[in-house]
Amino acid sequence: MVLVLLLTALPVGWCGFKDFREALTFPGCVTGAALMLAALIMVVGIAAVVDCWVRGPISNFRVVALVGTGVALLTNVLLALQAWNDGEIVRYKVLSIVLSACSLSAVVLVWRRLDEIPAPKRVAAALVISTAVAVANFGYQYLFQPYRRDATPLVQLNVGKAVLSTDRNAFAVPVEIKLVNHSDIGFYVLGAEFHAMGEGVTVSPRDLAPSKWREEAEKWALSREKHPLTRREVYQPGMLVAAQPWIPAGNWIKANDESLTRTVVQLPSNTNFDKLTFYATLNLARKDRLVVEKFGEPHYSWKGFALPAWAKDKNKKEKEDTIIQSSNMRENNAIDHYMRRVRRVTTYWTFGQHGVSVVPDIVPEGEESRPLSEQKFREVVNRYGLIDVYAGPVEETLDEIKARR
Repeated sequence: MVLVLLLTALPVGWCGFKDFREALTFPGCVTGAALMLAALIMVVGIAAVVDCWVRGPISNFRVVALVGTGVALLTNVLLALQAWNDGEIVRYKVLSIVLSACSLSAVVLVWRRLDEIPAPKRVAAALVISTAVAVANFGYQYLFQPYRRDATPLVQLNVGKAVLSTDRNAFAVPVEIKLVNHSDIGFYVLGAEFHAMGEGVTVSPRDLAPSKWREEAEKWALSREKHPLTRREVYQPGMLVAAQPWIPAGNWIKANDESLTRTVVQLPSNTNFDKLTFYATLNLARKDRLVVEKFGEPHYSWKGFALPAWAKDKNKKEKEDTIIQSSNMRENNAIDHYMRRVRRVTTYWTFGQHGVSVVPDIVPEGEESRPLSEQKFREVVNRYGLIDVYAGPVEETLDEIKARR
């Protein structure tokens, strides 16, 4: 019994201390305090069990021993449920089941040695209340909270007044990118990309032939950019005129906060585009679901860095370059941190004819090349709160832009 209580109290107390100090949410801190309290009760239970063993029937601490072993049983059962529901390391799953069975045996042994329970109603009320609090906290922390209503920041694009250069050979179009986060949740920035496309517009005097329109419609389905679906506007692929990150990767967005970024798109005065189209993307992870450390030195596909199979196949087909950034991460609570495999956050910045696509990936170490199934991908997105925010297309005709110079 002493061994069971000790093997339960030490890791539970340590996890509770870690959560109380480092948990990302208030319920996480409450869980840490509850785990430390449970560990303290089990330590007192160890002293009571030793006293019962030494003094025998004359011991006055048999009820305390019953409470300590009962708390150990409840804690181990909840940990076993968490390990089998969300854990990945087999030894912890087996250990949780073994400790649960041993805790049950300890409760039975102490119960049999009790001649009489003093104040049985109070003892029963204490056990029922502690069990209800533990189950309610466990359900809120591990069942309800991860699936509560999501929060998504808003990205706004505003095109300003164009400015002509002193030699009148070029003009600059200022673009303001405003980020608004009205939620009470912070976010890590995994990637933020802005790009502008110069496009021509050609309208046919009559409807396009069905075969031609169908061909263009098939191209639209594979394109990230806006594509006309009318039967008279002839689709013309746009030309990338500007592309850049607008928030450094690794930064984080505060809750209930706003930020403004201003960038400039420069074009020659004699440009022959009919319109400019502006886009902004933002790739985020919820700050209450994981901790992302600083991104390390980037790696480059053109320098021979090994890409995952899915990225490698795409690069071979479209001859695109990729920059890879990676960061250590940890789970949002100590129990999951020890029961789950170590993971890293990796972002793949792939450069193409329509700006840069940023693809974040969170997988266990050593499985970077293994493609995720659709179900696994959804689980990762839901667990860590991965969010893609898109702004645009914001279209401005060149005449409108030049008229504001």
